[in-house]
Amino acid sequence: MREGSIRRRLTAIPVRLIANSATVAVVQATSVGRMRTLVIDHPLVAHKLGRLRRSETSSTTFRLLAEELVTLLAYEATDNLDVVPVTIQTPVATCHGVELAEPRPVVVPILRAGLGMLNGMVKLMPTAEVGFLGMVRDEESLIAHTYADRLPHNLSDRPVFVLDPMLATGGTLAAAIGLMIDRGAKQITAICLLAAPEGIAHLEAELAGRDAEVTLVTAAVDDHLNDKGYIVPGLGDAGDRLYGVVS
Repeated sequence: MREGSIRRRLTAIPVRLIANSATVAVVQATSVGRMRTLVIDHPLVAHKLGRLRRSETSSTTFRLLAEELVTLLAYEATDNLDVVPVTIQTPVATCHGVELAEPRPVVVPILRAGLGMLNGMVKLMPTAEVGFLGMVRDEESLIAHTYADRLPHNLSDRPVFVLDPMLATGGTLAAAIGLMIDRGAKQITAICLLAAPEGIAHLEAELAGRDAEVTLVTAAVDDHLNDKGYIVPGLGDAGDRLYGVVS
């Protein structure tokens, strides 16, 4: 437990309790190697995810709900950020506080659907730097290729937060995280609205033995992928639901 923290304790089983005087929320935690998966179990997260799943939810409402849900997930995802002590002058007296340590975190939405998660993340962490990564998967080889790269060439000592709404097959997210590890990133957190077991398994296999600590934070792990690669029950194509279908 971090010094001065009373917010959580670890149990002997892979479940974390987050508690204060008003609420207790359960976060299911699993890990393989140096990757761990956190499934956030909280009434507000479940409520907003349920609204996102509804087929009648409009794109406007979907974007708003996605932003709100990301902010809730980001609260948990940023738990391990380093801070430094500072002295603060209040209107009444001086006191001790903390600020986020340098270098600043990097937030990386994967285009295009990841853009719909960006506002929810930077609202919580406005001092973070933002990079962009565009990746497309070849439907025959299933290999993800990079078509847009606006990331620092050196990510050493930078906490990196990757935004991708759906962890389905896991190929795109694994390729994105692999690229960031190649550039020196050691602490990477992927925030996904939904995940499939097949995607998590693929991510764990692809990242096994890589020299980085990877955390997946998600609102739910659904049942399976269908023959078209969609998460079931899922919420459909996140990009289309965020921005509509351009004909």
